[in-house]
Amino acid sequence: MLAAMSGGVDSAVAAARAAEAGYDVTGVHLALSSNPRSYRTGARGCCTLEDSRDARRAADVIGIPFYVWDMAERFHRDVVEDFVGEYAAGRTPNPCLRCNEKIKFTAVLDRAMALGFDAVVTGHHARLAGGVLRRSVDAGKDQSYVLGVLTREQLAHAMFPLGDTTKAQVRAEAADRGLTVADKPDSHDICFIADGDTRGFLAERLGAEPGPIVDESGAVVGGHDGAYGFTVGQRKGLRIDRPAPDGRPRYVLSIEPVSNTVTVGPRASLAASSIVGERPVWNGPLPEPVAPLACQVQLRAHGEVYGCRAQLSGGELHVELDTPAAGVAAGQAAVLYDGDTVIGSATISAAR
Repeated sequence: MLAAMSGGVDSAVAAARAAEAGYDVTGVHLALSSNPRSYRTGARGCCTLEDSRDARRAADVIGIPFYVWDMAERFHRDVVEDFVGEYAAGRTPNPCLRCNEKIKFTAVLDRAMALGFDAVVTGHHARLAGGVLRRSVDAGKDQSYVLGVLTREQLAHAMFPLGDTTKAQVRAEAADRGLTVADKPDSHDICFIADGDTRGFLAERLGAEPGPIVDESGAVVGGHDGAYGFTVGQRKGLRIDRPAPDGRPRYVLSIEPVSNTVTVGPRASLAASSIVGERPVWNGPLPEPVAPLACQVQLRAHGEVYGCRAQLSGGELHVELDTPAAGVAAGQAAVLYDGDTVIGSATISAAR
């Protein structure tokens, strides 16, 4: 059993539980940057020098072998470059979702299997039994959404020991086990953007690309230095020259990368009731639906859940929402649920 140890409390307790259950566990920390100091420092990241040291100390306490795997080149290509490319194309990616898909459960799992390990254990808050992925009992920490892109084959070689445990219980258990990360704050934000300035990070890589901000009639109401600095549903930082006629706030409705145009309008115009997703993954206990299937869909991490009817057709996932959703952004994942069970997912390509 290979335990992916980020240096945080969750992965440490997950590794400890796997070892206590009798598995032959080896801990591994992923070095995701050729220059770790360029990523977040202290407790805000999940791939810093401090995190590597914390992971090693946890492995020592648990009593398992520990290694560091250099995944910097793969991470840069599959996560960082993908992140920049998606924004350049007018979409809003989720880098944590892409990291789980491409790094932790493709690159790491492939290497683990080649080395003779049976599975990869992580500290994700989700339940997994018989290849079926379900929400964590801790709704506030549930990570089934970012795992919804995993295939049946990947889930068959994964273990999530914390799905039946709340975060408070995980911290208490870590303290009881003598793990020094028991009180370590959770990582948040994007680990590879050191100062948290996403727009500045993108501008440095994509350069200034001035363009218009227009309203729904096509009238120019402002300008920008790069359409990549916006996301659908955004309200703040629009730099609009004049207020809307009704005085109400305006939101980003769409981003057109070819013309470099950002369209804004009232919140009501954000409503979408039909969604199309590409690269679908189907993991449901039922066969792939040839007729619309009544289920639920989540469109953002920790976002609202909507009743819907979903159908796979022509290599795409088509979702009709029972009630409209606001600010559906291309590039995010649409993850389907049957109650608390994940049954499928796709990357949102269009919303109407």
